[in-house]
Amino acid sequence: MHDFLANWQAAATTSLGFFWMALWAFVLGYFISSLIQVLVTRRQMRSVMGDDDFKSVALGSFFGFISSSCSFAALATTRALFNKGAAFTASMAFMLASTNLVIELGFVIAVFLSWQFVLGEYLGGVLLIAFAWLFVKLTRPTQLIKQARDEEKGDEDEEGYPLRHWGDFTDPELWQMVARRYVMEWQMVWKDVLIGFTVAGLISAFVPSAFFAWLFQGAGTAGGDLGFLEVLQQTVVGPIAAFFTFIGSMGNIPLAAVLFGEGVAFAGVMAFIFSDLVVLPVLRINARYYGWKMALYITAMLFTCLVAASLLMHYGLLAFDLLPDHQALEKIAERDHFQLNYGFFLNIIGLLVTCALLYVLWRKQQAQDEGHHHDHGGPSWSELLMRTLSVLAVIWLVVGVALTLV
Repeated sequence: MHDFLANWQAAATTSLGFFWMALWAFVLGYFISSLIQVLVTRRQMRSVMGDDDFKSVALGSFFGFISSSCSFAALATTRALFNKGAAFTASMAFMLASTNLVIELGFVIAVFLSWQFVLGEYLGGVLLIAFAWLFVKLTRPTQLIKQARDEEKGDEDEEGYPLRHWGDFTDPELWQMVARRYVMEWQMVWKDVLIGFTVAGLISAFVPSAFFAWLFQGAGTAGGDLGFLEVLQQTVVGPIAAFFTFIGSMGNIPLAAVLFGEGVAFAGVMAFIFSDLVVLPVLRINARYYGWKMALYITAMLFTCLVAASLLMHYGLLAFDLLPDHQALEKIAERDHFQLNYGFFLNIIGLLVTCALLYVLWRKQQAQDEGHHHDHGGPSWSELLMRTLSVLAVIWLVVGVALTLV
């Protein structure tokens, strides 16, 4: 019993330490993302994404890059763009880029992992989009696309700010819109972040290394010493393990760091990170949007492409002897998460920025109650489950912290 309580305490403090390490990255990323999203509207994006060519796919990728990283928001926006005339390939590029190429995700990966994983996220994300485009070209799902498109169900254009000159950056209306978008960003991801960080701490404290060695064959072996079949097995297992989770792209980064710390190969960790769009809730939402045939097609496409992109990045880095070393990178659970360093001061600045944006939004709502509600479009059962898990996560963390005071 004493060991269990000690592990509970360690799991809770580790989870909170993970979040404290990444807080400034979240704030900076969402602030930049919110500002860009206010200045670039969905109408502008859709008008240049109507053709099934390189230009539309490239623009879809760019607009995804400057958009939200929340998987559910990406699904809703992708559906709206697709139903209002964007090409299927450009819509898929937008969806992939909006969850894999966004600014804040790179910041968080840099905090928890190494530069190779940041490179893998961005360059691998581009490869993922290219492979998806090639997959669609080769399989030609023309009939599926025709059946899935519903031009009557596109979402309305979100509000944007018509920036005319630099002086507009002093306009209170602009910052009110940025503040609202910033709050919406956190509303979209807080459950994923809470559950993801809690699970990462729990796994780091309770799950023995032997389990990872069993699940990921060859885990703990240097990446260059693994055989191709072992690397392939780990790369396939990564998204399969992620399929049954409810953790989005931002929440699974600390868990990915735990996996790497336990010796999982670079390709397996990257495949896990890329898997936020092949999880069970996303499959169900796509089925509701496009029908089960198209939803299964999209899942098969994403699974195939993320495995290929992860393997290519792994062996590309191996060819230049640049694979990250498990031994050189300190295990995430063993770091001192609450040091008085640059991260501490960046977190303080981030909290001050958040408070300022909340105050701006509060002033706006005092003057006019907008009653805005953001709908992820997710099935009610999954939202209820996420809320239940969030409550359990809060209880777990509170009790775990209390144990440190006993």
